[in-house]
Amino acid sequence: MHMEIPPYQPIATGLKLNQEQQQLLLLLKRGVWLYFLLLVFEGALRKWFFPALAAPLLIVRDPVALTLLAIAYHKGLFPKNIFVIGFISTGFISFFLTLLIGHGNLFVAIYGLRILVIHVPFMFLVGKIFRQYDVVKIGKAMLWIAIPMTVLIAIQFYSPQSAWVNRGVGGDMEGAGFSGAMGYFRPPGTFSFTNGTTLFYGMLTPFVTYFWLQQRKTVSFWILSTASVALIAAIPLSISRGLFFQVSVSVFFTLFAVLKQPRLFSTIAAGAFALILMALALKNFSFFQTATEAFALRFQTANETEGGLEGVIVDRYLGGMYEAIFGETEIPFWGLGLGMGTNVGSMLLSGQVTFLISEGEWGRIIGEMGFLIGIALIYLRIITVLRLGIKSYQSLTADNPLPWLILSFSLLNVMQGQWAQPTSLGFAIMSGGLTIAALKCKTSDKPNCSNVKKSI
Repeated sequence: MHMEIPPYQPIATGLKLNQEQQQLLLLLKRGVWLYFLLLVFEGALRKWFFPALAAPLLIVRDPVALTLLAIAYHKGLFPKNIFVIGFISTGFISFFLTLLIGHGNLFVAIYGLRILVIHVPFMFLVGKIFRQYDVVKIGKAMLWIAIPMTVLIAIQFYSPQSAWVNRGVGGDMEGAGFSGAMGYFRPPGTFSFTNGTTLFYGMLTPFVTYFWLQQRKTVSFWILSTASVALIAAIPLSISRGLFFQVSVSVFFTLFAVLKQPRLFSTIAAGAFALILMALALKNFSFFQTATEAFALRFQTANETEGGLEGVIVDRYLGGMYEAIFGETEIPFWGLGLGMGTNVGSMLLSGQVTFLISEGEWGRIIGEMGFLIGIALIYLRIITVLRLGIKSYQSLTADNPLPWLILSFSLLNVMQGQWAQPTSLGFAIMSGGLTIAALKCKTSDKPNCSNVKKSI
């Protein structure tokens, strides 16, 4: 299979653009930034500022992505490759089957369809119009956002669920936190649910490691150091094993990059030493000690429940994959219908938020779309990640580690992230698009990087 990354004429080739093309590119890029900012602050709008509009704000990024895709299509810039065609085709086939022999609810079917015909193509559009310096700008923005975000989750951690900072979606006074340990709740930050905190800091980690490796001259040392402290503090404050595992994966990818590029050893060693000093300094503060104790207890009790570290990894990830495909199920061959496995779908169909199909992503896909179409969609997600992985590795060997580092986050989120949940979907789409865009760099770009082949 062959997926173009580009060339995409004329925007992504580095050719000199006329004024109209420059304005179009600027418009599209601003739209991507709007999508990103809404992803980070959509929960704040739904919880604190416009609680009465909580329901429509759930899909506030959809019209942004749809509008940008429509503009791109009108201007001949719509991302066209076998993967986009495949995702859209499986979506529409399942959509019509849903109405003919599935649950038959048009609104639920449309809600499920939007994932594959709006958000996934948008991921490729991000990769098409962004270049590596745009990706770096996103990373810098995340450094700035991480600092007040960590202050917020610390306040949420130590505040009761009835406090304004912990107010739930729609102004719910029961709070947006989720059960943690020692009487403390997992804080949601600016997001609607606590998974947003995990995903935000998970996507931040590759940028933190990248700036320590390559870009300290273009990023303020104090901003990078403060954001690094914020990331370290966020791990126990989040009481999230998922964040701990994601940070560990990113660290592993970073160490691998250093092995492939030994010249990076001195910079990563200095960065690692600085981070260790920051962690030791944090241990002297009671707020960090309490959060660490709660996190450690949560880690221990959850691991015991799930059969230790092996049970967590095998059952939660590999086991979920196996059960989705080979487990015993009574799902019809053509599935139960698009959207049925989402929270919105379950509310419209059953009147309550519950898992009508499966909590796992692959199980949801096969349950909604049936075995044949579901496996086709899973195959598309796996192959997309594999091709991104191959190109990211080639880019790493060409002295461009950024796509490889971002891949540490996008890999699992694109392949088996829970796309039924809007926040999880948004981070998967953004990280996938940024991985593609990070491959597109030339020695004339800022930051400097080597030429790499542009198709995957």
